[in-house]
Amino acid sequence: MNSKSVSVGISQPFDCNYIEGNKEQLLVIQEPHIDGALFEQLLGMGFRRNGNSIYKPRCPSCQACQSIRLNVHDFALSKRQKRTLKNNQDLHWKVNYQTRPEHFELYQRYINERHNDGPMYPASQTQYDDFLLSDWLPPMFIEVFDKDQLVGVAVTDNMIHSFSAIYSYFDPDYADRSLGSLMILIQCQLAKSMGKRYLYLGYQIDQNRKMRYKRQYRPYQILTPQGWQIGEQLEPLSC
Repeated sequence: MNSKSVSVGISQPFDCNYIEGNKEQLLVIQEPHIDGALFEQLLGMGFRRNGNSIYKPRCPSCQACQSIRLNVHDFALSKRQKRTLKNNQDLHWKVNYQTRPEHFELYQRYINERHNDGPMYPASQTQYDDFLLSDWLPPMFIEVFDKDQLVGVAVTDNMIHSFSAIYSYFDPDYADRSLGSLMILIQCQLAKSMGKRYLYLGYQIDQNRKMRYKRQYRPYQILTPQGWQIGEQLEPLSC
């Protein structure tokens, strides 16, 4: 990195949350003075944020986690994504820069009803705060409403040149509305309108059913040892 060097540690191996039977290790940034500009540089190197922590998978025998991002000015809607927008024209959204009790209430329902087989179950206020909030980069909360009812939230980091999609969750009663997809489309739209270049979507993991959907947003870019490349030209990685 050009602006400053940072200290990086590595975790002990632990059970992978995404591919059963695998062990995972993480590179962890050990820098007490993180800000949005430094974090944006780290995003470009494949790191992610979890609460106040910044990490990147570094597994000796696996490369399944691929950093993925969209250039929002090149992004083109698919037929399916156009249908998602059309089918949700009755919903509206706004940006909130503060978390509200309703956010956690919706998150709790979402985790406890849709992800009760995963490591985030059961949801708690402490877990929510530690996972999504940050002292050095308070996120945006893109709120989706059906009339006055909050039905979805996209937690998003806002940097100078990019957005980073941290996590989205929605009302389980709206499962047939494709709200997860809708919130990515809203983030793309908002990022473009604010003059951003990239929307970082986290890690594409082809071996995990719940984590392989990000290839639907095209053209996407994948971070390789040679740098960011157009993903459609690359073969999917596996362990």
